[in-house]
Amino acid sequence: MARLRQASHSRLRARRRPALPVCLVIMALATLSACGDGKEPPAGPVRPVRVLTVEEQSGGELVSITGQVQAEEEVSLGFRVGGRMIERSVNVGDTVEAGQVIARLEREPAENALRSARAAVAAARGQLDKTSADFGRQQSLLQSGFTTRVRYDQARQAMVAAQSQFEDARAQLDIATDNLDYTDLVVDAGGSVTARGAEPGEVVTPGQMIVRVAREHGRDAVFDVPERIIRMASADDPVDVALASDPTVRAVARVREVSPQADPVTRTFTVRAGIDDPPPAMRLGSTVVGSVHLNATPGISIPPSALAQSDGRAAVWVVDPQSLTVSLRPVQVQRFDLDSVIIAEGLQPGELIVTAGTQTLRPQQKVRLLGAPS
Repeated sequence: MARLRQASHSRLRARRRPALPVCLVIMALATLSACGDGKEPPAGPVRPVRVLTVEEQSGGELVSITGQVQAEEEVSLGFRVGGRMIERSVNVGDTVEAGQVIARLEREPAENALRSARAAVAAARGQLDKTSADFGRQQSLLQSGFTTRVRYDQARQAMVAAQSQFEDARAQLDIATDNLDYTDLVVDAGGSVTARGAEPGEVVTPGQMIVRVAREHGRDAVFDVPERIIRMASADDPVDVALASDPTVRAVARVREVSPQADPVTRTFTVRAGIDDPPPAMRLGSTVVGSVHLNATPGISIPPSALAQSDGRAAVWVVDPQSLTVSLRPVQVQRFDLDSVIIAEGLQPGELIVTAGTQTLRPQQKVRLLGAPS
C-alpha cells in the first residue's frame, strides 16, 4: 500500500509541473501581441484641464503707478511793489483770462510819489534852462574876448550837471508812473486759480505770492516712480493714463521731465508726463493710473501655473487639438514678470497649452478641455 500511495503522489507532481511554463507562454504571447501592433497602451482616464491659446504679445512687464493731474505750467503772481492790498477779486477754483485785474493795492502812496517825481522833473528842467542860458552867454562873451576861460568852463560844467539832474528826474518819473500801474495785479495768461497767499487788508511785499494760477494750455500726469522702474523704463515709451474713478476715460502721455534726485523720504523720483489732448474729465488734481511696458521686446506670455519641468528644464503641456492628448515640451524662459512668464522659444502662436490640472498629466494623456480662452 505504501508503494501504491508513493506512486500516486509521483504521478500528481508530474502532472502539475507543466502549468508554470504554460502561464509564461500565455503572458509572452499577450506581450508580443500588444507590442506587435505598434500602439502604446492606454494612458489612463480622461483628465479635465483648463487651456490657453498662445498669442504673441508686444512684450514687456506691465507696470501701473498711481499719480495725479497737474498743470504743465503753474505760476505764482505777485505785485512788483509793496503796499496794503485793498482788493482781491478771485478765489481758488476761479477761471481767469489774460489781461484780467485780480487784485489792487492802495494807490495814494504811488500817486504821491508820482506827483513828487513830476515836481522834480519841473525843477530840473528849470535849472537846466538857466544853466543852458548862462553857458550860451559865456560862450558869446568868450568869442568876443569879454570873459575868461574859467567862467566859460564853469558855465559849461553847471549846464552838464543840470542836464544830468534833469535826466535823473525823468527816470524817477518813469519809475513812479510804472509803480502806479503796478498797484494793479494783472494776469498775463488764462488759467485756473489753485491757491491764494494773501487776503485784502494785508501789507504785502514785492514778489509775495498773491494767487497761484495753473495755465490752461497743458496738463501733466505726475507720478512718484521707484528707482527700479526708472532704471528699466525708457523715456521714449508712451504712458497709458486712465482716470482711477473711471478707467474708460483714457489718454496717452509722453514723459517730458524726470527728477534728477530722489525724494529723501520716499526714495522715489518725480516723473512728469505731458498728456496729449487731455479729456475734460481729467481735471486738475484728478487721480490717474499710468501704465507702461518695461523692456518691451516681443515674446509669448503665459501664466506661471502653466510652467512645468522636463529633465530639469522649463516645459509646458501642449494639447493636440485633433487627438486631445498632451505632450510635454521644453521651452526657454526669457524672464519672469510680476504675474506672468515670458517665453522666448518653444511655443508658437495658436497652440493650446494647459494652465490648470498639470499635476496629474503624463505624455499622451487624454484630456477634456474646460475652456480655451485666448
